Amino acid sequence: MRILMVGAGGTGGAFGTYLHEAGREVTFLVRSERAERLRRDGLRFVSSGLDRTHPVNLLVRGEETAPFDLVVLAVKATALDSALDDIAPYVGPDTLILPILNGMAHLDLVEQRYPGRTLGGFVRIVATLDGDTVHQLTPLCGLTVGSLTEEPLPAAVVEALDVPGIDFAVRDDIRSALWEKWMFIAAAGVTTCLFRGPIGDIIDAGGLPHIHATVQELEAVAAHAGYPVSEAAQQASRAMLTEPGSEFTSSLYRDLVAGYRTEAEHLLGDLARRARELGSDTPLLDLALVQIRTVSRAVRPEA
Repeated sequence: MRILMVGAGGTGGAFGTYLHEAGREVTFLVRSERAERLRRDGLRFVSSGLDRTHPVNLLVRGEETAPFDLVVLAVKATALDSALDDIAPYVGPDTLILPILNGMAHLDLVEQRYPGRTLGGFVRIVATLDGDTVHQLTPLCGLTVGSLTEEPLPAAVVEALDVPGIDFAVRDDIRSALWEKWMFIAAAGVTTCLFRGPIGDIIDAGGLPHIHATVQELEAVAAHAGYPVSEAAQQASRAMLTEPGSEFTSSLYRDLVAGYRTEAEHLLGDLARRARELGSDTPLLDLALVQIRTVSRAVRPEA
């Protein structure tokens, strides 16, 4: 398959490199400034003690080429609208689109713009972009994909994405899987943003009961929506979010304290809206949103 990877940051750069190294035909859609540097220096990727640099296929918005078979949206929610504009010339009648964002709102946006093309998927990776170098910070690198309709996931997609370096899985219940990950991401965001620190410090300050209450509150929303969180996922979330001494913080919190645009509305605002429609009470989620919106307005008055 001809694959268009939209974004070459931590997530897109890592997964795109693994696909490239496996011989897949991958093109990265990036901004012109980034494209200029990548064309000159190549894409450098550091993971698990390995440091390599590859010349890669690049595309800048507006450059002409044939439609792609698969478009992977590896951008943050704050860049999703522009990314959906950018890919328009490269989406043909048979193109499939795989957004690998957290949450659920993006599925509706993609489907509105490109009906009948959307696949469900999410990743598990800790990666970052340091300058122009993509760093995978832990060995974890998972990609889970599934069909959002009654039709099975095309075999060509499975073959294209199942490569060394990526722990690839197909889920028939991809919506349930997306909700499970969303509840963990949201609980981590609510907890660390509301109490302004890493998990270990929150616990030391007496916050453990509030962490449990947050997880229960958000999992209740998922249950009301018809996607109850499995026992295994519940245990995993609690283990991650209640570990004494843990330095873990959410990416939402890190972006907030750094003064960056956050995915708060995509991850938490959308969840709060759905909770209201379902009649599910979410006092801790609501408080976290007030906290985030207040801080965001102080840092960026136009927010």
